[in-house]
Amino acid sequence: MTDQYDVIIIGSGAGGGTLAHRLAPSGKKILILERGDFLPREPQNWDAQAVFVDNRYVSQDTWYDKDGRPFQPQVHYFVGGATKFYGAALYRLRERDFGDLKHYDGLSPAWPISYDELEPYYSEAESLYQVHGARGEDPTEPPASREYPFPPVSHEPRIQRLFDDLRAVGLHPFHAPSGIMLDEAHPERSACIRCATCDGFACLVNAKSDADVIAVRPSLLHENVTLVRGATVRRLLTDASGSAVETVVADVNGSTEHFRGTLVVLSAGAVNSAKVLLASADERHPRGLANGSDQVGRNYMFHNSRAFLAVSEERNDTRFQKTLGLNDFYFGDEDFDFPMGNLQMVGKSSAPMYRGEKPLESKLAPTFALKGVAEHAVDFWLSVEDLPTPDNRVTLNADGDVVLSYVPNNQEPMEQLYRRVKRHLSHLGMNPHHLIPRDVYMKNDIPLAGCAHQAGTVRFGTDPATSVLDASCKAHELDNLYVVDTSFFPSIGAVNPALTAMANALRVGDRLLERLS
Repeated sequence: MTDQYDVIIIGSGAGGGTLAHRLAPSGKKILILERGDFLPREPQNWDAQAVFVDNRYVSQDTWYDKDGRPFQPQVHYFVGGATKFYGAALYRLRERDFGDLKHYDGLSPAWPISYDELEPYYSEAESLYQVHGARGEDPTEPPASREYPFPPVSHEPRIQRLFDDLRAVGLHPFHAPSGIMLDEAHPERSACIRCATCDGFACLVNAKSDADVIAVRPSLLHENVTLVRGATVRRLLTDASGSAVETVVADVNGSTEHFRGTLVVLSAGAVNSAKVLLASADERHPRGLANGSDQVGRNYMFHNSRAFLAVSEERNDTRFQKTLGLNDFYFGDEDFDFPMGNLQMVGKSSAPMYRGEKPLESKLAPTFALKGVAEHAVDFWLSVEDLPTPDNRVTLNADGDVVLSYVPNNQEPMEQLYRRVKRHLSHLGMNPHHLIPRDVYMKNDIPLAGCAHQAGTVRFGTDPATSVLDASCKAHELDNLYVVDTSFFPSIGAVNPALTAMANALRVGDRLLERLS
């Protein structure tokens, strides 16, 4: 294919899909290259056995850790990217996350833009992705120029009691910001049915606000937008000067194709965007494209995370559980003067999930026993910031495969947060000895496999010696290359990164429209 496009977008997830939506009405010729296909709508979308045990929708990629051991990353290649399986928890970073922030293990660096610069785009992204929430409940909530576009998702009875109990002991639980197409006032009109198969599942009825449904499909209604599926980008070729990307080389359903674009935007995920840049090394760019600073691939982050069950004698018949959050310890407390992080609910667990997450440990457990645990469990997720470290990085081995080197850091805040949660839950009738840690990495003993929140690797900044991109997410060393997935993050905060990627894609989209005009 030799057509010339105004913009080529590589990837269709939270960043790439949102960017396409922003550019589509301009009339400019837009090409989206997506490695995957549309996710098939089938009964297995909502089958925990298929999703968590059989790994029906997980990529067959093999990556390697720093010691050369292979593992299967929990990544999904479909139109819409990782958002097809995310829990649609659409949080803003806290305002202080944009500045230098001292942590237990070091410094979380400042961003080259302020929260105020991104705030209008956060509001736009919340509107686009139909976020439900309530301002004023979360004490760490950053300033907002608009109310949430939709009312908060109500708690089911068991979670409402937890919400009330946490408030009664002086904490500040809040309604979690959720991107779902729910109309509780008019259930007969509601696309969302509040099922138990949302977090970690694809939505069979297309009622989750993922990038496919919200952004890509509406973009394709514009004749100037083209989507090529099954397109795995192998490398980027520069022009004779070496200062601009001229051609995108991709394998498309078994054949090699070349695509030419005036502007090229990478949004393949923090690991794969770094992989493409490193694989694009040539005589002018011997360390990889945009990598004169040797920063491409470095500073990989993916959160310190822990999922656990609080099991009590009381049944938990909740179906849609992911409605509550708690940030009281986000920036520390009087006994620990460092940031800790975020607590939120996760989707309701089930027996097949336990088998998928802990196959050896659960092998001898009868299904009825696992089912009994699930019926009495309340499921939580803790998220703590991991810090950008140059040696936590993506490189390529001799075969061009991903090597993901990572040494955990900033782990003490997780232990501090976990202790506080246990203490409070024990006062609410959930015995702390009944808090059962869960492997959050789904059937993998190697933590690197759990990369849903991957970030860093192509970070933006003001100094070309320590960053890859400038403040507009354009490569310092190339005139026409941009990056809009979460690889641009110089730090990750302690909340889900998707909304920040969406907001930034809208911001960068405006910069591209200015250039194209």
